[in-house]
Amino acid sequence: MSTITTHVLDAVLGKPAAGISARLDRRDGDGWTAVGAGATDADGRCRHLAQDAQFGIYRLTFDTGTYLRHAGRSTIYPEIAVVFHCDGEAHYHLPLLLSDNSYTTYRGS
Repeated sequence: MSTITTHVLDAVLGKPAAGISARLDRRDGDGWTAVGAGATDADGRCRHLAQDAQFGIYRLTFDTGTYLRHAGRSTIYPEIAVVFHCDGEAHYHLPLLLSDNSYTTYRGS
């Protein structure tokens, strides 16, 4: 089984983005089934989204709009969804580098 974690960095401030809600869903036929949820900690990490993820397609959704609004900033991305394939065997760490009007994600270690 795979573990799935994330880490959000606020690229504008150059520091971890604490308090961003993250939701993990798994594709189930034509829909999605909730797998896990949490919020980034003071280090910008959400370490326990899934501890036993099976083979499949997953969607990791970040509530970036609320975080940026609370910081007095605006964004064209109120929500960011990252869809990825999980082999059910390896660890999946999916960092998000966030700014007000752009983002980058990648598979980390």
